[in-house]
Amino acid sequence: MTTNGDAASFGPNAPGYEWKSTAEVDPVEVSPGITVQPLWRGANGAKAAITTIAAGAVWAGEDLHDPGPEEVYVVSGVFNDGVNDYAAGTFLHAPAGSWHVPQSAEGCVLFLFYPEG
Repeated sequence: MTTNGDAASFGPNAPGYEWKSTAEVDPVEVSPGITVQPLWRGANGAKAAITTIAAGAVWAGEDLHDPGPEEVYVVSGVFNDGVNDYAAGTFLHAPAGSWHVPQSAEGCVLFLFYPEG
């Protein structure tokens, strides 16, 4: 493959290319038994994080998706949104203005992405 320009400006060396190990980020407890590890924040407010919900933990109140949607990927365990269970490997899109009550009977790890902050 041929590219135009300096090879350092493409791929993993491109400006803005970032990476972070979860081992580098201390978990922050946001609700009893629920921790968040922020991984990335974009200039427009977009952000990505790992959330861990301990077995039996329930978010205190409704988790409102504002100002934008929430994208959830269940990495391990079983996530419950207050109504339905979602096993590892499930992707959820929660539109802006929607809400749920995050919880897990057995515990779970989630990858969260907020495209609009």
